[in-house]
Amino acid sequence: MWKFITLYYHKLGSPKYFYHLTGKWLPWFTALSIGLLSVGLIWGLAFAPADYQQGNSFRIIYIHVPAAGAALSIYAMMAVSGAITLIWKMKMAEIVTQSCAPIGAAFTAIALMTGAIWGKPTWGTWWVWDARLTSMLVLLFLYLGIIALGSAIQSRADAAKSVSLLAIVGAINLPIIKYSVNWWNTLHQPATFTLTEKPAMPPEMWWPLLLMVLGVYLLFATLLMISARSELLHRERNTRWVRALIGGKG
Repeated sequence: MWKFITLYYHKLGSPKYFYHLTGKWLPWFTALSIGLLSVGLIWGLAFAPADYQQGNSFRIIYIHVPAAGAALSIYAMMAVSGAITLIWKMKMAEIVTQSCAPIGAAFTAIALMTGAIWGKPTWGTWWVWDARLTSMLVLLFLYLGIIALGSAIQSRADAAKSVSLLAIVGAINLPIIKYSVNWWNTLHQPATFTLTEKPAMPPEMWWPLLLMVLGVYLLFATLLMISARSELLHRERNTRWVRALIGGKG
């Protein structure tokens, strides 16, 4: 089993193999993400019952929670791929790290904006400088910093190293975001659901949220494949396999 994982890991490190494999995956991931997001969004916004305390304002949860979860997961993935870039100098890890940043920044911005919309009727204010919200704002700045750093450095090798280092150092913010509601007194509510505990929400509220979470992660995978494939073609444009691909021979 370990040999199979290692072999597959090294295959994904090959630009040509990655490009052709993700070309097969992309239609499926696209269709599944659109399907899950459509069903989850319609179910959550139109058919799920209103919350007994927050009324219909709670429905923003179907966008806010998946976006916030994806924002944290994407940064964690960047930190891992950044470490792989520094240790093994793997080209695909470098591309993944830099391709993740704009997508993660978008999900973080969505989480912050929907959180503000949700906070106004719930807390009576659009924003408070509590630990969860502030650390999420720091996460957005980290994403933007990584994007800016990668664009500002001309040398590709130096840019990859700098971006990877920032991604790894910035990962210290992730547990702060995750556990801030437990470590400090904040207005933000604890986690809506976890993988280790039974959901506190009734099934008719929880199932559309689960569909939205799965849909958002599949959407991220779809966007990542599109971005990475585009960057890969640009970087490998002078290689034989890309010239053959463009020429319709491979």
